[in-house]
Amino acid sequence: MSNHADLTESEELQSSPEEAARKYINRELSWLAFNERVLAEARNENYPLLERLRFLSISGSNLDEFMMIRVAGLVGMVQRGIDGLSIDGRSPAQQLTAIRESVRKINSEQRECWAELRGLLDDAGITIADNTRVDPASYSSLKTYFLEEIMPVITPQALDPAHPFPFVSNQGVGLLFNLTREADNAQVIEMVLIPSALPRFVRVPGEQAIYISIESLICRFAKHMFPGFRIEGDGAFRVLRDSDIEIEEEAEDLVRTFRSAIQRRRRGQVIQLELEHDFDPDAEEMLLDQLSAQGTTIIKTEALIGVAGVSEIVAEDRPDLKFAAYSPRYPERIREHDGDCFAAIREKDIVIHHPYESFEVVVDFLRQAAQDPDVVAIKQTLYRAGDQSPVIMALIAAAERGKSVTAVVELKARFDEEQNLLWASELERAGVQVIYGFVDWKTHAKVSMVVRREEQGFRTYCHFGTGNYHPITTKIYTDLSYFTADPKLGRDAAKLFNFVTGYVEPRKTGLLAISPIDLREKLYARIDKEIENAGQGKPAAIWAKLNSLTDKGVIDRLYAASQAGVEIQLVIRGICCLRAGIEGLSESIRVKSIIGRFLEHSRIWAFANGDEIPGAKTKVYISSADAMDRNLNRRVEVLVPIRNKTVHDQVLQQVLLANLLDTEQSWEQQPGGEYLRADRGEKPFNCHRYFMTNPSLSGRGGALEAGGVPKLALRKGAAG
Repeated sequence: MSNHADLTESEELQSSPEEAARKYINRELSWLAFNERVLAEARNENYPLLERLRFLSISGSNLDEFMMIRVAGLVGMVQRGIDGLSIDGRSPAQQLTAIRESVRKINSEQRECWAELRGLLDDAGITIADNTRVDPASYSSLKTYFLEEIMPVITPQALDPAHPFPFVSNQGVGLLFNLTREADNAQVIEMVLIPSALPRFVRVPGEQAIYISIESLICRFAKHMFPGFRIEGDGAFRVLRDSDIEIEEEAEDLVRTFRSAIQRRRRGQVIQLELEHDFDPDAEEMLLDQLSAQGTTIIKTEALIGVAGVSEIVAEDRPDLKFAAYSPRYPERIREHDGDCFAAIREKDIVIHHPYESFEVVVDFLRQAAQDPDVVAIKQTLYRAGDQSPVIMALIAAAERGKSVTAVVELKARFDEEQNLLWASELERAGVQVIYGFVDWKTHAKVSMVVRREEQGFRTYCHFGTGNYHPITTKIYTDLSYFTADPKLGRDAAKLFNFVTGYVEPRKTGLLAISPIDLREKLYARIDKEIENAGQGKPAAIWAKLNSLTDKGVIDRLYAASQAGVEIQLVIRGICCLRAGIEGLSESIRVKSIIGRFLEHSRIWAFANGDEIPGAKTKVYISSADAMDRNLNRRVEVLVPIRNKTVHDQVLQQVLLANLLDTEQSWEQQPGGEYLRADRGEKPFNCHRYFMTNPSLSGRGGALEAGGVPKLALRKGAAG
């Protein structure tokens, strides 16, 4: 199945493109607007300098992935003559036109931002020496580095009939040199492809922080590569290719199919070709002739190509130019039980708020399960686990101790396919039963299930997460880890695993809603209940926190709720196709986006349920799913009700409410679809700072009575 499938809406659109444009925001343009908000943080003077550089790098890597996946999909649709309309009534060709205009604007802003940050870095003692002279000692160090560590690795290749144009890999950086042979004045064009193993920036040895990009370093000392030639001109370039993986539904061997598809991805069509603005004309003509095709975006830049690469400079050891180091708390509830996760969960449900509370508790849950002689079985979903995963190691240890361990490894986790294949092989060698799930659906739910033999019989302990089991992202993504020994949720989790491993569709679950079975219907039912309550004059409100809101069915349901008088507040970090504040359509809907030190990633829904919100009667759910067509129709996801009072209050009156109150990091959507920074107010409130300095409710344990947690109130900017 093609992952491009969600580029068009399967549901019937409005009667006219004009009406669609009035009601919905284009998915791709909304994403680009999100990336502009990310880029704006690189110019946020309230941030330390290297953190601003980090945001510039993130905006670059975000844009790269967008071009390789989303734009590549649209280009493919145009080439195949597919005319499906987007949610706002645009054809693929119309979307590409608008996207390219927006991308050029972002590229221009990135260039301006890089120039600004480069000057500030220089003032702070970090020099980027691409186009500047360096002192003799630094020059000598760079020359030695080039001759001893770069020259042996790179391979110049003449481009002529005897040497055909070489393959340039995805995200590959290369150089073309226009040379004249001194012996006979013959013109020769040479290409140097820069191996990905080389650093993007080279730091000059010594105390002074001097960096030079790898392409500038090679150009500076290129004469040593080409003795007997005059260098007439040169130029650096970078290639982005179509990187989506398309899997046929009738694939017989999913592992073999994915290994083959990963190889094909490396040779996908060139989607973007980035060139230095002063590229040698003859070399440029050859490059365009060989690499550009219909649909290729050509970017000529006066700044650095591949702006994502500046992330290497962020690693400079300058704590004065970075956010103050933050160490996550370990939940005191677990400590009160001498580190026994099962005892703490057995006493009462607990929710862990990452990254403010340590991901180690999730790892400890699995490590303890691996070592506990009373644990008989562990079942685990794995979507993204990273390249050094303590979760994987815990599962392997459990299998080696003779426990029944099942791992659902999702091969279709984009850009993690190769790593997941490696983990699957290691798990199988250790005796883990590895399941790859569905061919045409991704298993995106984040669930751990531990079955333990106890005095009263077998008890099931579950972990439901909104994020991945990934040790790196858990330090920067805000996510929720919910631990429970609720028998109903345990039985539902078992049915979920049977569905994925044996295709046994659960006929009925006690508490969980599962997509693509009934998660959409559950959301619709809750929204419809709010509409009914509004019609009866009862309090009616919906709060939600998501990464993306693109599904037409959910948007239309929210529009209907707004028109019925339901108050709706949405925190949508990224893509939002819903238009807020439109008269007669969405007057009671407010949409905001939070961009800050941490990446907002948790998915939460709250429904007033006929009483004031936030309150004891509010229905609260956490989920692995965004409100997107792919999540609700083509992924295995879960929606988990939160019934324990303490956990309920933490998710609703801490996490969700703090996001709604934030003014320092918030952007508010305007009726035209654009976003403006929120008014900071007389008492600015930063939800990230609040969570860094205040303990959680359910993780605090008995110590809560002594210290307390500042109570949040729904007054703008209030936290007291």
